Amino acid sequence: MPAHEGHHRRYDAVIVGGGHNGLVAAAYLARAGRSVLVLERLGNTGGAAVSTRPFAGVDARLSRYSYLVSLLPKKIVRDLGLDFRVRTRNVSSYTPVERDGRPTGLLVGGGERRTREAFGRLTGGEHEYRAWQRFYDMTGRVAKRVFPTLTEPLPSRDELRLRVDDEEAWRVLFEEPIGVAVEDRFADDLVRGVVLTDALIGTFADAHDPSLKQNRCFLYHVIGGGTGAWDVPVGGMGALTDALATAARQAGAVLATGHEVVGISADGGSAEITYRTSEGEGTVTARHVLVNASPRELAAVTGDQPPTPAEGAQLKVNILLKRLPRLRDREVDPREAFAGTFHIAEGYQQLATAHAQAAAGRLPTVPPSEIYCHSLTDPTILGPDLVEQGYQTLTLFGLHTPARLFDRDNDAVREELLKSTLAQLDAHLAEPLADCVATDADGRPCIEAKTPLDLERDLRLPGGNIFHRELSWPYAEEGTGRWGVETRHANVLLCGAGAVRGGGVSGVPGHNAAMAVLEELG
Repeated sequence: MPAHEGHHRRYDAVIVGGGHNGLVAAAYLARAGRSVLVLERLGNTGGAAVSTRPFAGVDARLSRYSYLVSLLPKKIVRDLGLDFRVRTRNVSSYTPVERDGRPTGLLVGGGERRTREAFGRLTGGEHEYRAWQRFYDMTGRVAKRVFPTLTEPLPSRDELRLRVDDEEAWRVLFEEPIGVAVEDRFADDLVRGVVLTDALIGTFADAHDPSLKQNRCFLYHVIGGGTGAWDVPVGGMGALTDALATAARQAGAVLATGHEVVGISADGGSAEITYRTSEGEGTVTARHVLVNASPRELAAVTGDQPPTPAEGAQLKVNILLKRLPRLRDREVDPREAFAGTFHIAEGYQQLATAHAQAAAGRLPTVPPSEIYCHSLTDPTILGPDLVEQGYQTLTLFGLHTPARLFDRDNDAVREELLKSTLAQLDAHLAEPLADCVATDADGRPCIEAKTPLDLERDLRLPGGNIFHRELSWPYAEEGTGRWGVETRHANVLLCGAGAVRGGGVSGVPGHNAAMAVLEELG
């Protein structure tokens, strides 16, 4: 229905976009007694943090786009009284490799003894394991000190440096390319690659990129929750956004789907928001506007100069299996290997080669990717019949596939890349993955793949970039305001992933935009 039907036409705050950050902001503001309207273009709230049944006639509710939780502060869950839980994965990662003609690999997790033994089995000594411990002890200390600052006013660079209180860690993470630390600390190519992957999720960069965008990506991947752990959302990612929508509504916020905002006119004290529905156009006014969309979309609706174009660089694949495949490495149980992050073709040199090929405009010949099985940790996303029959999900995230590679023919390149990516997985399996893939009600394989161009089309992610733009440092730089959500319009705030300290399923920009509004209102 039209946003104004049954409601007033002026609000304290209008939120553009009903993704998880917009819902966080709506819930905070409504709980503080403010009148709030959320205008969402799509027919549902949740944005990229949704659960859907993508396969016809199959009772499997998958986290379609975003799929793991690390950066969501417990503070937000407590403050908003969310009915939402996560489960810890017992295994952190498994990385298969063939050495001296035999299949082997590196299993990280299952206890300190097992991890030490796995390093020894792969590398033949203690050096890499001890280096691993020292390195992640360091990032763990940084995580404990930096993560709490994400929901505080932005510190300056010097203030954050004092908070970190570790000059070696500051140099490694904030000042020199992460490739330097990886190469200085680790000797084994596979171990180096496993470490580097956290710097490349959705980020197209070389380990030694002087811009340090890989460092910023790495930092956000190791500070979540103050531990760096990546947990499984119980019930799928949609459980979070469903809980947020419920919290916002119960607090009095109005959520209007099917309402696309096409213009914002703001004078610093008031704003007029124009929206479009299937029935025509309408307007509402508000004291504040919080935009839960990309900086590109913000510029489009305000008439500002558009930002530098963003570019995504990932392949996202959802698969439903009748059963887990057997591994060539018989020393590892598939139920453990697939429970954590299963790294494929992610040796250090393989990552460098894939980046160089993609930078030259070619698909990587050995495309790197990583997968995990949500249903091993949380079977509730599958119907009881599927659980009883042993069905499992696989979520795959491919690296080093920038949007530019798909420009010539998105459909054809998607199929080519999917085929070569799954071939890299097959190289480590004792049976073809295709033999394990389930079929839907129409007899089609239960495989869904999304390129950056698909994500741009479906979700308006600029260039398919899952962070909306390059990630920022979690401190104030020139042009950033007190909370990192401010724009050049005094009463228009950016509460999406493109805000400072945005990216990932965190709710942090939504929280910070709400705090900025409440702070101004006293």
